[in-house]
Amino acid sequence: MFVYILFYLAIGYVGLIFAAPAPLNGPLAIRASNGTCPGYAASNIVKTDSSLTADLTLAGDPCNSYSEDIKNLKLLVEYQSTDRLHVKIYDADLKVFQVQEEAFPRPANGNTPSADAALEFNLVESPFSFTVKRKANDEVIFDTSSSQLIFQTQYVQLRTKLPKDPHVYGLGEHSDPFQLPTDNYRRSLLNSESPNIPFNSNLYGTHPVYFEHRGGKGTHGVFLLNSTPMNIFILRDDAGNQALEYDTIGGVLDFYFLAGSKPSDVSKQYADVVGHSAMYPYWTFGFHQCKYGYWDVNMVAEVVGNYSTAGIPLEVMWTDIDYMDLRQDFTTDPERFPIDKMRELVTTLHERGQRYVLILDPGVHAVANQASYARGHEQDVFLKAADGSDLLGVQWPGTVAWPDWFAPQTKTWWTDEFRRFFNPESGIDLDGIWVDMNEASNFCPNPDCNPFPEGNPPAPKNPPRPNTGRPIPGFPASFQPSNLTARADEESKGIPNREWFHPKYTVYNHRGNLSDFTIPMNTSNFDGTKQYDTHNMHGHMMALTTHSAMLDRRPELRPMVLTRSTFAGSGRQVTHWFGDNKSAWEDYRITIRQMLAWVAMHQMPMVGSDVCGFNQDTNEHLCARWAMLGAFQPFYRNHAELSTIQQEFYQWPLVSEAAKKAIDTRYKLLDYIYTALYYQTKTGEPMINPLFYLYPEDTNTFAIQEQWFYGDALLISPVTAEGSTQVTFYLPKDTFYDYWTGAVVQGEGTNVTLTDVSETEIPVHIRGGTIIPQRVNSANTTKQLRKEDFTILVAPDAEGKATGRLYLDEGEKLDQPNTSEISFSFEGGKLSSTGSFGYTGESGESVTVKNIRILGQQQAGKVGTWDSSAKSVTVEGPWKLVGAWAVEI
Repeated sequence: MFVYILFYLAIGYVGLIFAAPAPLNGPLAIRASNGTCPGYAASNIVKTDSSLTADLTLAGDPCNSYSEDIKNLKLLVEYQSTDRLHVKIYDADLKVFQVQEEAFPRPANGNTPSADAALEFNLVESPFSFTVKRKANDEVIFDTSSSQLIFQTQYVQLRTKLPKDPHVYGLGEHSDPFQLPTDNYRRSLLNSESPNIPFNSNLYGTHPVYFEHRGGKGTHGVFLLNSTPMNIFILRDDAGNQALEYDTIGGVLDFYFLAGSKPSDVSKQYADVVGHSAMYPYWTFGFHQCKYGYWDVNMVAEVVGNYSTAGIPLEVMWTDIDYMDLRQDFTTDPERFPIDKMRELVTTLHERGQRYVLILDPGVHAVANQASYARGHEQDVFLKAADGSDLLGVQWPGTVAWPDWFAPQTKTWWTDEFRRFFNPESGIDLDGIWVDMNEASNFCPNPDCNPFPEGNPPAPKNPPRPNTGRPIPGFPASFQPSNLTARADEESKGIPNREWFHPKYTVYNHRGNLSDFTIPMNTSNFDGTKQYDTHNMHGHMMALTTHSAMLDRRPELRPMVLTRSTFAGSGRQVTHWFGDNKSAWEDYRITIRQMLAWVAMHQMPMVGSDVCGFNQDTNEHLCARWAMLGAFQPFYRNHAELSTIQQEFYQWPLVSEAAKKAIDTRYKLLDYIYTALYYQTKTGEPMINPLFYLYPEDTNTFAIQEQWFYGDALLISPVTAEGSTQVTFYLPKDTFYDYWTGAVVQGEGTNVTLTDVSETEIPVHIRGGTIIPQRVNSANTTKQLRKEDFTILVAPDAEGKATGRLYLDEGEKLDQPNTSEISFSFEGGKLSSTGSFGYTGESGESVTVKNIRILGQQQAGKVGTWDSSAKSVTVEGPWKLVGAWAVEI
């Protein structure tokens, strides 16, 4: 078995090197030309106060460039809210695939009168094109008139004009610049396992949304709800004219236009479409440790103990696939991770106020004596091959079957496996779950691969699922065809008999062809759709099903589910890390720009990278810098690959020192961070802000990708160059304060250079006009931290004013009947506290403000006078956060 797995691993990683198709002429080598295609003509246009419909008919002889032109289309336009316009172009026969409602619940249509809407839709009937305009300033934000619409069975193309040198962001997941390149750039969306997160490549997730920022003219967003693989190009011709072009191999054109006009407004409006983020437990903001290669349960315990001995707080311990018996889901290795020792480990962690997380993969070992597989096979939960047998491939345990996440019985089976294995009374009472390999990764390099090792017989067959749709008289709803057989309703399930493996139009894939190293694209799902159209949602559906299973086993607690593969809307229930990066300075820098896009634009706030890098050996200098940087990102986990050196923070004195300072600061700020998450879950307002979000008219901020605001107050500017103790960063024209010293720093809208920034330091500045609640002292765990009193840090602006807020709740329960939402205001030398005060603390938790610190003030009673030597004034309390109060400084 071990040799067999190594054989497939070798094939897989060789494939990474040799299978990827190299573009012949840069990213435009796989662009299509539509010069000979006739386009469409609009007719039967019907307008209402809040909508428009029309028929679109092919305007000439079909060009059939990559597949057959579809003659008759439909246009639907809906003014869904004052800030959101929905435009959908789809086939009149309803055969082309549309994303299932269960995978992506559609936002409510508010039927806003078009006269009240911020956006205006206009069309040209022949040849058909359309524009979307922001009415406030007549700014056209989408214009398809420069190119004919192509809508074929396996190729759809639509192009919109862009201004010259546009400022475009989003279109994740990628490792490319935060502000996307505009000189004939390609983004490919095809979820794939992606070791070392290669540049200009498809990675683990599909998020077809872009934000375009036009400075003082506003910011808008465009989201295409389409899960079929696609290329998106940002084009520039010889005259400098620019365009953005969609080239998909299927699906419909289902657009949501977001009016903005401020950058944060677009983020909020996008959250209204894809769903607001889940609220995560307070403890998830603690420091996490993992490594692939912790040999046994004793080694896991030893790592926990070593952190304690080193005096470095550790909140959550993770274990990779090492814990499994032969790499099989829902098992433990009986010798190295016996269940009784695992239970003892978790009990000990809980007694120490710490948490535990384990990993699961989607591939279930397809052998008859594997209990989870046997139960799943009996319940018919796995994807099927053409002959009705369970579709097989290869992952860590060897031959595996993949659950069909669109089959309703799969959710029941998966939840039952969680109940069995993670039972608090008899199993592993974990606190969170991590789902990996769910693109889905397949060690078989292509569909012709034989997944059977010698001596391992094929899995037993089930008969093909019937497709009758006939009701079963006298049986309850759970037995009816919509629940137990493929659906008879074939609307929008996808055109049959397409070229599944090698469509004429090529979507770039760094792993090779469409079906290489993954589930074959011709595989049918339970509901009659094909992996060709739903591949990019496989990990998304696994993660959502896992969230449901975690909620079932602990219905009173917020689930914590970390997933590698995602789709638009995953953030409404699950979290993400940036995949298998490497220990390199460029990957250190990449994590910043990825964070900016994911939190601010993809509405997935609890994200971060593998700190110190996953692949390749790290070193103490990179790891020290990364320990500092990671403390100012939402998800903070050290994780490394099997073959690398140990990189726990305590391995080097330098890194240990950096980590202690970083975690101490993070924990003091944890309530400020938690508050920022809360408001993103409620309004979509990002907890991580690119600089142009707060300074949208400052052109110097538009391309900044190595600085960020944590919330709206803390500007983080890390050293990003190898071997350097110097950093040059941008300070907008505003009042700032050095977080570490309290000194006033007046921003002039220019770059600032700091020297002698040691590897245990990171420049942090507080934006004037903000108030930061933080704990007076740090602690070893977040449970202890909540017992510490608060200090209120006030950073007045140039007028001596400041505002801030604090959200308090119990920290983990799903239902929070007693919460506080407190607003702080500083003006005229008085600090006021108002709002709701439902949370009064429990189990010794503090809701007391010990002191107030006013920055930039020479002495009490001299509010509003600053100079370069000014520090701060501290006023001692205490004051209780259980009601409104005001303090004269």
